[in-house]
Amino acid sequence: MHIAVCIKQVPDSAQIRVHPVTNTIMRQGVPTIINPYDLFALEEALRIKDRTAAKVTVLTMGPPQADDALRKCLAFGADEAVLITDKVFSGADTLATSYVLAAALKTLDAREPVDLVFTGKQTIDGDTAQVGPGIATRLGYQLLTYVSKIRELDADSRRILVERRAEGGVQVLESALPAVVTMLEGTNEIRFADMPGMFRAARQEVERWNRDAIGVDLAKVGLKGSPTVVAQVFGPKPKAVKAFRVAGDTPAAMAEAFVDRLFADYPHLEEAMLEHLEQVDRQGAKE
Repeated sequence: MHIAVCIKQVPDSAQIRVHPVTNTIMRQGVPTIINPYDLFALEEALRIKDRTAAKVTVLTMGPPQADDALRKCLAFGADEAVLITDKVFSGADTLATSYVLAAALKTLDAREPVDLVFTGKQTIDGDTAQVGPGIATRLGYQLLTYVSKIRELDADSRRILVERRAEGGVQVLESALPAVVTMLEGTNEIRFADMPGMFRAARQEVERWNRDAIGVDLAKVGLKGSPTVVAQVFGPKPKAVKAFRVAGDTPAAMAEAFVDRLFADYPHLEEAMLEHLEQVDRQGAKE
């Protein structure tokens, strides 16, 4: 089994700067880290490797310094690493990024068929959660998003059974391979890199693919292939909401005082709750 993991080297979110003209993230001089959500994807792939002896290849699209992130993945236990880098890829939005990554995965699949593609649910610098689904759509793979657990994986029958976090509960889905899986946060914990892994990562060659290696249409990459327009970038304003103390001799008295204070501060809330209770009573009368 061959598993590909797409990661991204992102700026440390505490030190992000935005270009005043292009409204794109300025990466020069800003410390970088592996996108935290991608580490959950990498660890899940490595756990499958531990059980089945699968091969894990890590890919990223980025500048030459993204080599550092790939070497960290090799130290954790990935088998191979590919850096997709070219000046024409810079400034890409999620549409152009998914196009380049899908082209790279096609190139990788032609060399050695890919059974599973893992990504994190989203990145901390964009928070769009669009690249994973974009890759699946372009490759024609099955898509499993917000996966919290992989229950079963059968390479022979080419089936995967997962738990997916959904609104109001958990869905259990079975899918055919190949598939793209976006992992939810908190599903596992990335292992520590051991000393042999660190030495291997330092010695191992990281492959570099440019536009020619993956055969892309230059009109679909970089800023030219990115229809997204950032009109304004700003930080959220902190809310100045003070806590209030609820007093009472008994829990019931404290609860009553809390409700009275809540309705006093938000009078529309009492009206909405009363209306909801009336609807519940009418529904009960009908039944």
